[in-house]
Amino acid sequence: MRYRDELVERLAERRRAKLGSLSDSAYDELYRAVQANPADFVDAPEDEAFALVASALEKYAQPAPDEEFLDEQAYLPARAKRYAHLAAECDRALALDPGCTDAALLKILMADLGCDELLDSLTDLDQAETDAHGALEPGEVGDAWADVASHGRLRVRAAISRACLDSARYRIAQSACEDLLALAPSDVLGARHTCALALARLEDEEGFDALDAQAGRSGDSWTHLGRVILLYKLGRMSAAKRALTGFSHLVEGGAYALLRPVLVDTYLPDRPEEKPCSFGEATLAVYEADPIIVDVPDLPYWAESIPEVARSAQRFADSSGYDW
Repeated sequence: MRYRDELVERLAERRRAKLGSLSDSAYDELYRAVQANPADFVDAPEDEAFALVASALEKYAQPAPDEEFLDEQAYLPARAKRYAHLAAECDRALALDPGCTDAALLKILMADLGCDELLDSLTDLDQAETDAHGALEPGEVGDAWADVASHGRLRVRAAISRACLDSARYRIAQSACEDLLALAPSDVLGARHTCALALARLEDEEGFDALDAQAGRSGDSWTHLGRVILLYKLGRMSAAKRALTGFSHLVEGGAYALLRPVLVDTYLPDRPEEKPCSFGEATLAVYEADPIIVDVPDLPYWAESIPEVARSAQRFADSSGYDW
């Protein structure tokens, strides 16, 4: 989530609606003015609430410089302090605008709920949004993401799909992702990544290949890892081994991420942006695939038994200063 950019777009669109028809050049001038000083254009409770959330999320995303080096015992209190500040700002936002979807979503995600309770809470929020605003639609341009006012609701849908995957509701996760892709084909929120893992676990090779083709076979950590899981589950071990060595070669630190998973914090509210096939992206893919890997416990042992993969993981650990 690019918090400030989204705030600027919301404010510019609201001001354009007030002013009436604007030429493209006039709108560009308006946008630049909002970009230069968004606070001058905040004149509605909804925007003031979102501005609070955006500012709080920017602060949350910038932990203290030494926080990443803390051990778990010291890290958890530091995270709790950042959570408390973000939760307080969400409460302030909801006091200004009880319909602030992003604040409500963040409150749910920070509550550390169990899988079923989390999914129920997210589904209730999605239904409340539908009751208040009607069904989400792709709109005139065929992509709901083009309407900045719909971003919060789309984020709720993305969170629902991930919660379904995390709770082993793979078929429901697939369906939720396909619905989200139909609503917003630009897929800014990465529904295709969640869908790839769900299809892999469901052993749906045809669906997996169709999804990869739909994404232009661009390649990313979820697709490469999903192909390993899919072929392993299907018992095609030679092909699975080729896919695994491909994952190891094509994804920076991919073998290490799979064999030595690292801690990934709760997404607030979206999946963090990472470069395709980077180590950061690999850690996210492995984190999201964890419920599947736990369900296929022999997979990591099989992966580490392949000398080429183990060597790749150890080389990455040595060059990056990670434990092995």
